[in-house]
Amino acid sequence: MSVTAVESRPAGTLEPSGHRPLGARVKAFIELTKPRIIELLLMTTVPVMFLAAQGVPDLWLVVITCLGGYLSAGGANALNMYIDRDIDALMHRTERRPVVTGMVSPAECLVFGISLAVVSTLMFGLLVNWLSAALSLGAVLFYVVVYTMLLKRRTSQNIVWGGIAGCLPVFIGWSAVTNEVSWAAVILFLVMFFWTPPHYWPLSMKVTEDYKRVGVPMLPAVAGNVVVANQIVIYSWVMVLVSLLLWPLGYVGWFYPLVATLSGGLWLWEAHALRARARAGLTGAKLKEMRLFHWSITYVSLVFAAVAIDPFLR
Repeated sequence: MSVTAVESRPAGTLEPSGHRPLGARVKAFIELTKPRIIELLLMTTVPVMFLAAQGVPDLWLVVITCLGGYLSAGGANALNMYIDRDIDALMHRTERRPVVTGMVSPAECLVFGISLAVVSTLMFGLLVNWLSAALSLGAVLFYVVVYTMLLKRRTSQNIVWGGIAGCLPVFIGWSAVTNEVSWAAVILFLVMFFWTPPHYWPLSMKVTEDYKRVGVPMLPAVAGNVVVANQIVIYSWVMVLVSLLLWPLGYVGWFYPLVATLSGGLWLWEAHALRARARAGLTGAKLKEMRLFHWSITYVSLVFAAVAIDPFLR
């Protein structure tokens, strides 16, 4: 096993006090929340609120929902880093996380994560509604307990089912406006459910050796590239077809299905191209697996932007 730069010090060993300036500490606590991931979650929450309101929702409600959503997801991410600090220290992709470097102690991370989860739940309950609060708390518990503690280190289907936590912001956004969950929200939830594996597996293909090193059975670490690419194509087709259900069911007009069809078509092109390269035996840089990963983020941005815009064009 290769030796990483952090293995000389146990994960979570505190930096000397002189090496822990206030600015760096604040930055470290922000990093615990994984802001870039939360940005993607909010990208699905806010547009759903526009669709639920069939126009512009109450802007104060949007602000509170976004803030509550950030604190909720941030708490879950911090607890994920607390639990995974042992394997994070051995993976090149995660070896500079705050708990691994010692900028934040494990105890501090645990208290921080629990505090954010509690505050976000109360914020949703008192300022939005208790359905949204329950969904928010459910997302935290699912991500921390079901995914991080039960599935991640035990099954190659970890990201398939663990990804449910990342789909729940769709329900939270809808329920924040309507205090209920409709079939439109269910469809968009399923879009994110089928999106998650083909979004994450290309990244996992790139860092397969990291997962093998720590014994996490992410699909690309236990199956060949062809098997993974076949799964990506299957999930991609289901995702695109499900995304189009909003139109025949009458939840959207002409704009959303146009965007979903065009962006979905480009997604399928990339997915099939990845499978073709895998079948040809290409590896390393020639596999170009990150092309689909980067497009997957663009796809979500386009589709959910169309969700928000469509009510104004009907």
